[in-house]
Amino acid sequence: MAVIGETVAETLRRNRLKRAAVKLLTTVTPLARLAREAGYRPVQAFNRTFREAYGVTPAAYRTHGSLSAALAKKRQQSRPSKESVMAGKYTGGKVVINTVAPVRVAALRHQGDYVAIGPTFERLGSWAFGKGLMNGPVRCFGIYYDDPRSKPAAELVADACVSIPADFQPEAPFAVRHTPGGRCAELLHVGPYSELHQAYTWLYCEWLPKSGEEPGDQPAFEENLNDPRSTPPAKLQTAIRIPLKAR
Repeated sequence: MAVIGETVAETLRRNRLKRAAVKLLTTVTPLARLAREAGYRPVQAFNRTFREAYGVTPAAYRTHGSLSAALAKKRQQSRPSKESVMAGKYTGGKVVINTVAPVRVAALRHQGDYVAIGPTFERLGSWAFGKGLMNGPVRCFGIYYDDPRSKPAAELVADACVSIPADFQPEAPFAVRHTPGGRCAELLHVGPYSELHQAYTWLYCEWLPKSGEEPGDQPAFEENLNDPRSTPPAKLQTAIRIPLKAR
């Protein structure tokens, strides 16, 4: 069955590869086990499929700590660009502070590891497509209510969101929410979703303490600026926004 231009098998494959990519960067799980978890036997099939999607092998991705660094090495460049991730550490990018307006959205609650939110977005997208919400301009957001370092992954709470017209009323389990508004620090992350945690760590642990800014009371959120079904992982764009206290 097709789901908004993508088959169920393609959706499952994409989500499994994304989870495997996260584990490549955050764990020492052997490649053979990651291949089995992703549904590939033997490991050579996993290597081939991962390379087709990401442009590098799983081993190279793990070794270099990011897709940009692995691709740079593959092209025999001396080093990746300043905005990239090197050796597993996000080296920073341009942070812009601006004022954003809240967006009215239909939200589907996700509880558990943020890495596993992909299927929640897929369910939201299928529902929105069936309601005709995807026929015009639409924006997709993730709202993340918890600090992943503050509690077990199973207790984390987030919302997968899609923008909706003012007169549209979703039915349960979809709920009306508004994305955070006001002053926000925004960082454009270009690359796989599996590397977003590195950008968040850099923002909160390095940029924020040096910025003179204080985080606001609203949760962090992000906007997916292109479609993961048709965009290579290296070109995915995500606007990460951290609400700040008013001045």
